[in-house]
Amino acid sequence: MLANSLLLALREIRRNVLRSFLTILGIVIGVAAVIVMVTIGSGATAQVTEQIASLGSNLLMIRVGQRMGPGSATGAPPFNSADVEALYREIPAITAVAPSASRRLTAVYGNANWATSVTGVDNQFFIVRNWTIGTGRQFLETELRAGKAVCVIGATVAKELFGRQTPLDSSIRLGNMSCEVIGVLEAKGQSTFGSDQDDLVLLPLRTFQRRIAGNQDISLIQVSVAEGRSTDKAKSDIEYLLRERRHISGSKNDDFQVMDMKEITRMLTGTTQILTTLLGAVAAVSLLVGGIGIMNIMLVSVTERTREIGIRLAIGALEREVLLQFLVEAVVLSSFGGMIGILLALSSSYGLARLLQIPFIINPGIMIVAFLFSAAVGVIFGYFPARKAARLDPIDALRHE
Repeated sequence: MLANSLLLALREIRRNVLRSFLTILGIVIGVAAVIVMVTIGSGATAQVTEQIASLGSNLLMIRVGQRMGPGSATGAPPFNSADVEALYREIPAITAVAPSASRRLTAVYGNANWATSVTGVDNQFFIVRNWTIGTGRQFLETELRAGKAVCVIGATVAKELFGRQTPLDSSIRLGNMSCEVIGVLEAKGQSTFGSDQDDLVLLPLRTFQRRIAGNQDISLIQVSVAEGRSTDKAKSDIEYLLRERRHISGSKNDDFQVMDMKEITRMLTGTTQILTTLLGAVAAVSLLVGGIGIMNIMLVSVTERTREIGIRLAIGALEREVLLQFLVEAVVLSSFGGMIGILLALSSSYGLARLLQIPFIINPGIMIVAFLFSAAVGVIFGYFPARKAARLDPIDALRHE
């Protein structure tokens, strides 16, 4: 009986191909929109996670002062080398500590110049931030201790100043000092926050303090926590130690902030997931509209085929067989819409992912759910027209013109 109903449904759909396609168009758009939104959202979430992970492994960032809010610290004293040593000595979960200080300067080479971020660091910076040297080398210990005028540049700076030339062993000018390029960093691209990670020049910290800043201040300390150790525990230990060293007691606000990159990752991925869910829910409204379209056309079909239904009932067809025939037809229509929507969604998602430069991540679960939902729409919205057809009086149906 089911096979016969399926054959009748396919015959009816083939008889009115254009009308059938227009009927399922709402289902096609709804399924495609839901899958595209979820796929693009998953790709954006993966990109955010990957980009934040590229900032460093188990990274904690310690800054001077507070960003905003009442009681924000103003004129907070900077960190110093003793604070860095204390973190190494007192916090066992820490594997690397990278002190740094930065300033915006114009880098000049020949006739080319480029405004960039100049940062004083030591070799711990490369460990904490997962930076690798593309060409050249890191700083030597003698260069760090003596404050030699050497630098490692990012890929963007290398491109803007040197074009296709090799930067190694060349000298660039930063403000009033000249430094020799000893290395070029591997490119990382744009960060989640929209900044170019490759637009920087790294100097030995002591060189930066003596030749550019003119002081011993450290404005940022980046800390890498050992694998398997709690970053939350390390964060609370750091806050306790720095409050003690900076003589902050009682209910006084901290004049520094410790940011856990895992917390930022969770916040950003949570935001993208919420937005994906909302967009998917909005797109799912198209499925409802498509279901109403199916019900409308099925009601028209029942009216058009009233005599056919009357003949079937008159020669012995049961009500449930007529009900099944029209219900199967509605489910077949919506299922075709679901399949076409999935194919359209895959091609659209791939194109959008390439255009937006985010990972193309296929989620089989959402495709199965969207297809089953489209079939369920056929059952729900096809039941009333099918029930109406099954309850027609054979005598009245045969009289129908």
